[in-house]
Amino acid sequence: MAPRSRDTDTDTEAVRSSGMGGDHGGGSADSDIRAASGIAANANANANANADVDAHAQPRQRIIEAAAGLLAREGRDAVTTRAVAVAAGVQPPAIYRMFGDKGGLLDAVAEYGFARFLATKHVDPDPPDLIEDLRGGWDLAVEFGLANPALFTLMYSEPTRPASAAFRTGLEILMGRIRRLAAGGWLRVDEELAAMLIHATARGAVLTWLSLPEDRRNPALLTTLRESMVAAVTNREPAVRDAGPAGAARALRAALPEQTVLSGAEQHLLREWLDRVASDG
Repeated sequence: MAPRSRDTDTDTEAVRSSGMGGDHGGGSADSDIRAASGIAANANANANANADVDAHAQPRQRIIEAAAGLLAREGRDAVTTRAVAVAAGVQPPAIYRMFGDKGGLLDAVAEYGFARFLATKHVDPDPPDLIEDLRGGWDLAVEFGLANPALFTLMYSEPTRPASAAFRTGLEILMGRIRRLAAGGWLRVDEELAAMLIHATARGAVLTWLSLPEDRRNPALLTTLRESMVAAVTNREPAVRDAGPAGAARALRAALPEQTVLSGAEQHLLREWLDRVASDG
């Protein structure tokens, strides 16, 4: 995978530092617009740079990289077994032996996309600001989608596709981020629902942006969706400081896996009680 350009790194940092000026902090609307516009402008260049084929890679990897390159440059229809074979320097029967058919090849390219996205993630086990950590993860997902539009669309075009190992690892990273929010009393919804909201808004932001004509792509779409997600998922202040039991129940439930005092059966029973208390808030 080719390294990301310095311009893209600057765009990422700008987006991560952006906000709508709410209670959780953030920057100006002008910086949001400049950041989002910069990411969109660099999308095609980054996609092509990242899709170069490594001539020294193993045949399977060369085929996947060749297919990803065709996908980025010419779109999904260009990913034919003959074109991929030429680009990868192999015979077409080799693709059928390794992937079964074109569908199998596209599944492998989607897995390649999830692995590439996973490689961009930085995990801070103890971030100084949990809300900014949430924003940063969301921004990173959106930036990846805008920089790799055809690959991102392929990755999420088959909702019933079995989850890949890279996707599951990425989900574990997200759930870790959500658990830290819950343990700190910041989470206002169930952890599973929080994950769904974060995924849905990030995917929706990218796919909606890509579906629009360039002259209708308003950068405010990205930051508005992000801040809507933050408002839906988190509290303005840590809920454990409040008198209500729901926030405290979520915080205690998030910390349960780390304790060793209770037996497995006792943990199960306590989690069931906490689920009921948390859902009442």
